[in-house]
Amino acid sequence: MAKTRRKNLSRQKESLAFEAFSGDEQDKRREKNLARDLRRTRWWKEKLAQGICHYCKGTFAPEELTMDHVVPLAQGGKSVKQNLVCACKNCNTEKSYQYSMDFENSRQEEQGPDPDQDENS
Repeated sequence: MAKTRRKNLSRQKESLAFEAFSGDEQDKRREKNLARDLRRTRWWKEKLAQGICHYCKGTFAPEELTMDHVVPLAQGGKSVKQNLVCACKNCNTEKSYQYSMDFENSRQEEQGPDPDQDENS
């Protein structure tokens, strides 16, 4: 049940972050500048201080975490708080230009079934 709620929340975040996007270089540059500005905010610094990767749930020092767009800029994502998460460098590199949900699904397939989850759920 909790897994379904997480997936639904992930989908909601992605739909919030995905708006009309012309995809031209000027738009991409603007979004990158907005992300750069958000890195300097108290909100982002507090997220980093928590030290948790959104994807693998590992604990890291703040300097080992990167800003990741749940919906990548290349896919039309925006640099808004609802679309930004902390990710360890490994997860961020592995995710690349995938949607967050696609990346998480591929990781689950590689890891196999969750032993804590009941097969009848």
